[in-house]
Amino acid sequence: MGGPGPGRAAPAALEALSAPAGTRSAELFARANEVLVGGVNSPVRAMRSIGRDPVFIQCAAGPYVWDVDGTRYVDYLSTWGPAILGHAPDAVVRAVERALPLGTSFGAPTEREVRFAEAVCEAVPSVERLRMTSSGSEAVMGALRLARAATGRDVIVKVAGGYHGAVDGLLAEAGSGLTTLGVPSSPGVTAAATAATRIVPYNDAAAAAAALDGAAAMIVEPVAGNMGVVPPADGYLRALREACDRAGALLILDEVITGFRVARGGAQERYGVRADITCFGKIIGGGLPVGAFGGRADVMRELAPEGPCYQAGTLSGNPLATAAGLAVLGELAADGVYERLEAGGAALEEAIVASGAPVTINRVGSMLTPFFADGPVRDYASATAADTDRYARFARVLLAEGVYPPPSQFEAWFTGLTHGEEELRHTREALARAAEA
Repeated sequence: MGGPGPGRAAPAALEALSAPAGTRSAELFARANEVLVGGVNSPVRAMRSIGRDPVFIQCAAGPYVWDVDGTRYVDYLSTWGPAILGHAPDAVVRAVERALPLGTSFGAPTEREVRFAEAVCEAVPSVERLRMTSSGSEAVMGALRLARAATGRDVIVKVAGGYHGAVDGLLAEAGSGLTTLGVPSSPGVTAAATAATRIVPYNDAAAAAAALDGAAAMIVEPVAGNMGVVPPADGYLRALREACDRAGALLILDEVITGFRVARGGAQERYGVRADITCFGKIIGGGLPVGAFGGRADVMRELAPEGPCYQAGTLSGNPLATAAGLAVLGELAADGVYERLEAGGAALEEAIVASGAPVTINRVGSMLTPFFADGPVRDYASATAADTDRYARFARVLLAEGVYPPPSQFEAWFTGLTHGEEELRHTREALARAAEA
C-alpha cells in the first residue's frame, strides 16, 4: 500500500487520553439523543445497520481515527471518501491556515474560485464550465434543474439503488416495469416530486434506452457506490452515452465519489466516456463542505446569469473550501499517485480474501465492498440479496479490533495514500478474527 505520507503521528490532543474505557461514546450518545434526532446528524452514523451504538470520534490523522475513549482505528470509512490524502494532510492544513485569517466567507467572487475551476476543467475534459456549490446533493439538484431547462423536458431516468443525495425527486424506488414511474421511498416526499422519475436496473443498457424516450436526462453513478461498490459492465457507460444521444437526452454522471478517486479524470477517464454534466463533491473539498457541477459550455450557459435557469448559493466557492480543494487537487496531480491508490485497494482486497471471509468483493481502484453474497453483485437486486446480519457481525468485530469499516453492507470502503504496511498488517489480523465470527 502507500507510503507513510503526512500527518501520521497521533495528534497532540490525544497525549492526555487514557486507555479505552468504553464509556465516553456511550455518555455522549445518551446526551445526543436528548438534543439531536436519533443522536446523530446523518442516519447511517447511528450504526443501527450493524447493531450497535455509534463511535464518537475525537480526532484523526493520516490513516487513523481516534474515538473519545482513546481507541485508535485504521480508518477505511475515510469520511465517506474525501480522506484520499489521509486525515489532516499537511498540504490541506497549511492551505486552510493561510486562508483562515483572510476571512471565512465573502459572498463575492475570489481568485481562488477561478483557479479551482481551471484545475477541474483541466483534469476533466467534459467540463468546459463549472458551477460550485456547498455539497454533492446541491450539485445534483442544480444539474437536474439545468438538464430540464436545457432540454425543455421533465423526466429524469435513474437506476435502482442509485443514491444522489437527499433530493426529493430522486428518493424513489424501482417498480417492476422498465420505465416505472418513481414511487416515493421516504415519507415527506410527495408523489408529484417523483412522478417524473423513471427507474431502471443498473448495468441494464436496454432498459435505460427504453426509459429515455422523452426524458431530459439520465443520472447515474458511473461506479455505483451507494448500493456498495458495483462496477459498470463492459460497454455499459458507452451504451448509455449512445442511448442519450439517440433520445436527445443529457447524460449526467454523478462523480461525487469517483471524481478524482478512480483516476484524475474520474470514471470518465477510466472508462472512456464523456458526460454532458458531471457532479462533484467529497474529495474536491479536502474534507470541507463543497460540491460542483459542470459540463458542456452550451448547456452550462442556460444557468443564470447567462441564461434563465436559476441556481445560487451564498457559500458557493467558499474561500476555505477552495483553499483546501486546490491543495488536494495539487497533491493528486503528482506522479504515481493513482498507481499507489490502485495498489492500496488491491492490497486491501487481497487481505480480505486471505481472511477467509465468505464474501464477494467488488473493487474499482481504491474503493471496494465485500458483500456477504454467494454470487456476483451486478445491480441493486443482487446487492440487497447480501446477508446484512453477517456483515454486521463482521463489522462489529473489526471495530473491536481497531479497524473502522463502513457501518453498512451497502457502502464503499476506501483506502488512501497514507494506508501503509503497518496498517495493512493490523488489518489482516483484525480481518482474520472477524472472519471467524
